[in-house]
Amino acid sequence: MTDARPCWLVKSEPGTYSFEDLVRDGRTVWDGVRNNAAALHLKAMQVGDQVFFYHSQEGLAVVGVAEVARTAFPDPSDAAGRFVAVELTPVRPLPRPVSLVQMKANPALADMAMLRQSRLSVSPVSPQAWAEILRMAGEA
Repeated sequence: MTDARPCWLVKSEPGTYSFEDLVRDGRTVWDGVRNNAAALHLKAMQVGDQVFFYHSQEGLAVVGVAEVARTAFPDPSDAAGRFVAVELTPVRPLPRPVSLVQMKANPALADMAMLRQSRLSVSPVSPQAWAEILRMAGEA
């Protein structure tokens, strides 16, 4: 579990930037988020918050855990200066991916923001959902 700190989920297409890319790089700027609700979630992230890394489009699964290494700062990819980015570092891959199909089938995850608002690229994860996904991945 995460000692009651906020937890998050970020999505990325593995062909664009995968969890393996994050592990290789050791750190990345999480930029390009243009949805206002998702941007508010980025602004709420604090250093040390745990983050599930979800592969979207291909894979459709939570595949790893990352950590917020730097809080919100102006997104360098946003010329207008309206949006923010954070920095993430890898923590570990999950022992086994947890697929979208598995998450949707699990009643304990019915209230997950990602499942209710599937287009959000950044969303909060409750401590209960965090623990359940880790259990499904073979960690707990």
